[in-house]
Amino acid sequence: MSSSPAVLLEQVVKRFGAITAVDHLDLEVPVGSCFGLLGPNGAGKSTLMRLLTGQAVADEGRVEVLGHRLPEDSRAVRAVCGVVPQIDNLDDELTVAENLEVYARLQRLPRDERPAAVRRGLEIAHLVDRADTPTSELSGGMRRRLLIARGLLHRPRLVLLDEPTVGLDPQIRQQLWAQIAAIRAEGTTVAMSTHYIEEAERLCDEVAVVYAGRVVATGPPADLIARTVGSEVLEIAGSPGALADIETQARSEGLRTRRSGTTIAVLDAERLDGQAWATGERRAPTLEDVFVVLTGEELA
Repeated sequence: MSSSPAVLLEQVVKRFGAITAVDHLDLEVPVGSCFGLLGPNGAGKSTLMRLLTGQAVADEGRVEVLGHRLPEDSRAVRAVCGVVPQIDNLDDELTVAENLEVYARLQRLPRDERPAAVRRGLEIAHLVDRADTPTSELSGGMRRRLLIARGLLHRPRLVLLDEPTVGLDPQIRQQLWAQIAAIRAEGTTVAMSTHYIEEAERLCDEVAVVYAGRVVATGPPADLIARTVGSEVLEIAGSPGALADIETQARSEGLRTRRSGTTIAVLDAERLDGQAWATGERRAPTLEDVFVVLTGEELA
């Protein structure tokens, strides 16, 4: 990988009136990696994406994408980046192929390269047989695949995915995960925002946990889990009173806990040594455990 990061943010601040959406945030995304921004709605992930695409301008700090400063070099950044927005902005009055053709023109691809680029986009989206179908007739999953293909049409060095699978059913989400993995395998740097735990764990080389406009932890998912919540979690179900007693007992023994509905999770459960109260189901820790420990909030 290159020694220079694909994305660099230093002490970045973005305010909307009295609301500070990004608060003195530092972040580096290595070249060639799949990097995830993990956090709940309102954490600042989408604002970060807007800063990286030049749709928003930082009030303070430094923003660089592939060596280009923003907002000064926003045109150069757009030429080397592909963007897949959270909100569907396909043109329903055009066919699938026409949507790709228009984007190829907007990206200023040479005229003689556009037909091949459109064909490649159709193949990426698995919509070759739907080339002449009005976009308005596509299913939600097809539209999302087309959005991703459109963002890859000009072979960008960096792809920015803002909540790429939000609102999709599990089967379609799995298909799009495969598509994102294929992008990554080609050596393209991928930066994606998500609040789906499994998505971040499965796709990302590194993640940054974002909360209240700040990065509160960053690293490979397995490393974050190991250093934050240990190697094992004990999940115990019971009445509110029983769970309160278990919580008190666990904390008296130096063990951290998290409550979730009718269960309590005892973290660092590998340290348990036959305690009478410690009866439940053992499981592997997740990034959701990490998030709750670091922020005190559940992921939506």
